[in-house]
Amino acid sequence: MNIKPIITAVAAVVGLALAGFTFANEKQGQVSDVKDWNLAGGEKSEAMLLEPDRERGIAVYEVCSACHLLEGWGLSDGTFPQLAGQHRNVLIKQLTDIRAQNRDNPTMYPFALDDQIMAVSGFKHGEINPAQLVADVTAYISKLPMNPEPGQGPWEEGTPEFEQGRKLYLDNCTQCHGDNGEGSDEKFYPRIQGQHYNYMLRQFEWIRDGKRRNANPDMVKQIKGFSDKDMQMVINYTSRHMPAKELLAPSADWQNPDYD
Repeated sequence: MNIKPIITAVAAVVGLALAGFTFANEKQGQVSDVKDWNLAGGEKSEAMLLEPDRERGIAVYEVCSACHLLEGWGLSDGTFPQLAGQHRNVLIKQLTDIRAQNRDNPTMYPFALDDQIMAVSGFKHGEINPAQLVADVTAYISKLPMNPEPGQGPWEEGTPEFEQGRKLYLDNCTQCHGDNGEGSDEKFYPRIQGQHYNYMLRQFEWIRDGKRRNANPDMVKQIKGFSDKDMQMVINYTSRHMPAKELLAPSADWQNPDYD
């Protein structure tokens, strides 16, 4: 039985059902000082130090696949991001922020709770540290090959919009995300090369407009003056950066063999 269409349908339904969900803690606002953006300690730091287990990671990821698909590629329309190939530390930070309600994601939050991730991996409360399962699943996701055909923006290389997007990227984004959108595992800067255009566009807008509470304050300051068109052009340029060949799946038809 091919479960991909079922998973895709479930993902679409979940996304539509929760699209109007409000931000639970938006009154707290974004962190304003970069020293408070990525504090050490808690589940994040604990998970980073734990040795991951691949088989447990496969089991836990099955919960995530309802939206992000078995390959970790998300949806090209941007409803759900590509997770495959993302830096492990970035995945740990974002997952633990969501679990701690430091990042508002009402769609994902119920699936990230202890009950969900322990049940799918065959554990009960007290039998395993949930931080261990965070370590397991993020290590697994980070090793998945990326989609060689992610959703891209509307303007091809050579168009005025592409060139203006290039200028905006080089002037504003390279210090953290690198010349090619490779990011940094050590500094918790996400890999944005190969990410879906529509997903990045939405996140960029939320960060600029103060709706993503765990945004890096340095980025908030950097992009606060971007117009909507600036935003579209720089994300269009970013969406056309592709990861190195060795990080990509051999084709867009690749299927994750761990779930055969």
